[in-house]
Amino acid sequence: MDSRGRTAFGLLIAAQAAHSIEEYRYRLFEVFGPPRWLSGLVSSDLATGFAILNAGIVLFGLWCYLARVRRPHPSDWAFAWFWTVLETANAIGHGVLALRQGGYFPGVATAPLLLGLSLYLGARLARPAQASA
Repeated sequence: MDSRGRTAFGLLIAAQAAHSIEEYRYRLFEVFGPPRWLSGLVSSDLATGFAILNAGIVLFGLWCYLARVRRPHPSDWAFAWFWTVLETANAIGHGVLALRQGGYFPGVATAPLLLGLSLYLGARLARPAQASA
């Protein structure tokens, strides 16, 4: 993975953090069943459960960046593709839910950022490796 791909990955994780804050702020866990269910598995207080789950997602992304992507590692490509697919699906899902609802849906404001960064990262990852000079 090249340096632009590594930077895009770091920005994608930062965008996920902003996305998680938006989802929490506008209480996604109250309006959408899967997050409500998962949050309830973690805590009887849904807001707390949701915050814990999202902190875990962002921390995992940060670990992926620091331990696997920032510096060349044999698994950097696999972790980057995992996050590319995950965030592309996440962004599209929020857009579909907002369209279905006919208005704002928690997370849709940051979804374009996730989509743009994940598509850019995917394009960087799909490029053939450049020969080192």
